[in-house]
Amino acid sequence: MYLEPFKLKELPFRLSPDPRFLYLSKQHARAKAYMESTIWFTDGFVVITGEIGSGKTTLIESFLKEVPAEVVVAQLNQTQLSAIDFLQAVLVQFGFSPFKMRKGELLSTLNNFLIEQYSAGRKVLLIVDEAQNLSMRVLEEIRMLSGVETTTEKVLRIILAGQPELANKLDAPSLEQLAQRVRLRFHLQTLTEAESQAYVQHRLEVAGAGDRELFAADTYPDIFRYSGGVPRLINTLCDTAMMAAFTADRGVVTRADIASAVEELQWLEYAARPHRHAAETPLSAAVAAHSSARSHAGTPNLGQLLVAADGRTVQEVRLRLGRLVIGRTRDNDVQIDSRFISRHHCQVITTIHSCVIEDLNSTNGIFVNSNRVRRHYLNDGDVVLVGKHELIYVDERSSRARAALSDTVPGVRTLVAGGAPQESEAQEGDGEDGRAPPG
Repeated sequence: MYLEPFKLKELPFRLSPDPRFLYLSKQHARAKAYMESTIWFTDGFVVITGEIGSGKTTLIESFLKEVPAEVVVAQLNQTQLSAIDFLQAVLVQFGFSPFKMRKGELLSTLNNFLIEQYSAGRKVLLIVDEAQNLSMRVLEEIRMLSGVETTTEKVLRIILAGQPELANKLDAPSLEQLAQRVRLRFHLQTLTEAESQAYVQHRLEVAGAGDRELFAADTYPDIFRYSGGVPRLINTLCDTAMMAAFTADRGVVTRADIASAVEELQWLEYAARPHRHAAETPLSAAVAAHSSARSHAGTPNLGQLLVAADGRTVQEVRLRLGRLVIGRTRDNDVQIDSRFISRHHCQVITTIHSCVIEDLNSTNGIFVNSNRVRRHYLNDGDVVLVGKHELIYVDERSSRARAALSDTVPGVRTLVAGGAPQESEAQEGDGEDGRAPPG
């Protein structure tokens, strides 16, 4: 193999989901933060979707390595199961031998286990990978399990990860009750060209390359062109290219080695390949996809979000299908640089029929009509107070969209006294949810 000539300690582009090799792009870091939030908050599911090879499983493995000791985890990867098989598989993960139990016994055993763990001060987390393969009946069983609760909180935390078809299933009318319990959805996009280069360099560094440049600078555009920024495809291409460089007795991978690898793999450029996502993903999956409005540039505007401060509009954001995350840091879709805003403060989810704003467990919360809310269906003209800023919603589906804004300052309405945020600043070191880290 090529380890010795390249002076590497291990293979840098193995396909196994080794968390040590995880490259945290901005979107992978956000997805991981959403997964971490399930440890502290129990009010709903977290759903992570992504195309094949986007890094979902590696992300899960990295997350699991950092789960606190008091969290009891059940992880399922085989998901083509009946409802009985699923319940048995979960109990096996918790140390039971449930194969002679009837369904009623399975449910009773699982419910008792959850309550016992809660009483002992332990948290219970269920992670289901490849969840797009779950049948509707199994998804309904998961919904029922999520309802196990004490007088104060749910006792089972749930993360579902899968391909985009998972979002389609969750949007089915028969699973409306489950979909309503989904607190956060996040779709992992492919890496950008710059992220693809950083990804390759990161894996080489972990494998022992240090600061040595083992890929010539002009190879990275070709790597991106043929891999499309899909991590698994990058691994396959780069591994094959390093073998080509090794057989040619070169210590650096060149464009010729990339071309040789592409020929051996019989690949077309990524953009020229047929992609099922374009043909098969319906509108509901697009809604669940990664939330930047920029990614829906071809869709019509469904509304506006006016960001106002001190009586004047400081930003105008067009609302298209998808999710818009609002917060203090630059990795948000809408950045509000204020000490009263948490890192990821809230999100606005726009569908063809409605627009919803949700608090992402921020420090100072979101207020509508002086009342703090976690989730609110926006109506034309609604004003949402976030920190010291106002978000004014303009619904362009309605002919009265702009008529609703008729206060002293054009385009800006204010909430009455009493809806002001707590006079606490969002901490620079706060957690993903905008609160000080627990404990």
